[in-house]
Amino acid sequence: MGNLEVRFWGVRGSVPTPHEPNMEHGGNTPCIEVRLGGGTPLIFDAGTGIRCLGRKLLDGVPPGGNHKAHLFLTHFHWDHIQGLPFFDPLYRADYFIHVWSSLEVDLLQSTLERQMSRPYFPIDLTEPPRRPDYTVAPAEGAEVEGIRVEPFPLHHPGGSTGYRLSAGGARIVYATDHEPGNEECDRRLLQMADGADLLIIDSQYLPEEYPSRRGWGHGTWLASTEMAKRAGVKQLVLFHHDPARDDEAVEDLLRMARGEFTNTMAAREGWSGQL
Repeated sequence: MGNLEVRFWGVRGSVPTPHEPNMEHGGNTPCIEVRLGGGTPLIFDAGTGIRCLGRKLLDGVPPGGNHKAHLFLTHFHWDHIQGLPFFDPLYRADYFIHVWSSLEVDLLQSTLERQMSRPYFPIDLTEPPRRPDYTVAPAEGAEVEGIRVEPFPLHHPGGSTGYRLSAGGARIVYATDHEPGNEECDRRLLQMADGADLLIIDSQYLPEEYPSRRGWGHGTWLASTEMAKRAGVKQLVLFHHDPARDDEAVEDLLRMARGEFTNTMAAREGWSGQL
């Protein structure tokens, strides 16, 4: 069957930060890529990181043929969709883009089309040679390119969706833009993360910062380590780095997190792994 492969293309929260002090971990907003055995890519979120991913997907691929990618969106705050207009495969007639989310199809389509419409962008989403296909991610999960994808609700203003990915006995949980404190959502996240090989989770704040940011929809490194311990995950990944936190500050945060849960890493662009 092959290995479950993951690569980070964007790990920053809220707004891109293309500044030298942030380049070790990266300044692009959220986008990760998952494949099974080198197969068709499943992309999670369309922050600015999706631009470089799109260029990589087309590198050395001449026009013609029948290419495909699946894009799963967690929600529609700007930092999670702002890279979509710059995703080069969107403009190739031979590239089929299948977009999934928890929204009904008509609302999903209209939401993305409004982002790519004049006067906000010079090319309408209705203009590329091959329009995306839109699908509701079913609550019971779906098999997509050999990977089982199961959506679940997260606690975030306006709502957000986490995803559990399973294949060949390996499991990845992607849970960005989640604020602990909602009993139902926390319980569901714990269930989905139980025994996961990789838990990628929103860890934007320090515990001492959180009181002034309550209700903003993000978590802390301490809450993330507590979830990792309770769920018995193998590897914790701190994600959605605060735009005000440079690489040195992220490393400080990481050291504190490892004091609570040893197998912790701070997400960085370009990192890849196989499960």
